[in-house]
Amino acid sequence: MALEKFYKSLIIMILPVICSAQDTTPQPATPCQDDPRFSEFDFWLGEWDVHDAGGTFAGVNRIEKVHNGCLLTESWEGVGGLRGSSINFVDKVSGEWVQVWNDAIGGQVQIRGGIDEAGMRLEGTLHYVSNSKTLRFRGLWTPLDDGRVRQYFEQSEDGQSWSPWFEGFYTRRETGSGER
Repeated sequence: MALEKFYKSLIIMILPVICSAQDTTPQPATPCQDDPRFSEFDFWLGEWDVHDAGGTFAGVNRIEKVHNGCLLTESWEGVGGLRGSSINFVDKVSGEWVQVWNDAIGGQVQIRGGIDEAGMRLEGTLHYVSNSKTLRFRGLWTPLDDGRVRQYFEQSEDGQSWSPWFEGFYTRRETGSGER
């Protein structure tokens, strides 16, 4: 008990010193909201019904901007009950957009890239926890003229030949939509 009080006292004495040593350069109150790079993926924001390329309902997805626009979060629920989430952000050190995805069956995606004339293009890896297999992985999100978003994923064993992994079409959910 005496040792616990000693540590608490030590923290109370050291904390102001640590805080005063931090960078005191004035920062904008909302640096991400004031930086147009953080709006490049805004076309993906919203609540969506997702259908595969054949038109079959695949699930619902919610994309939200949080933390004063510094982060996009994704919450996926597929028709079979598979759930997954991603965080998406601009890495200001590299200048790239980053997506980190994890799902309930151990799929892990780490991809990065940026916006181009076709949409948001990210590339990296897909790792399966269940069998420790890691593949090259890439995705392209394209805003379509009719307001939908096309999401196209591919995987590769060697980084040279690519095969389709998923193609989905996002349609904004209507209020009261029964599918979820």
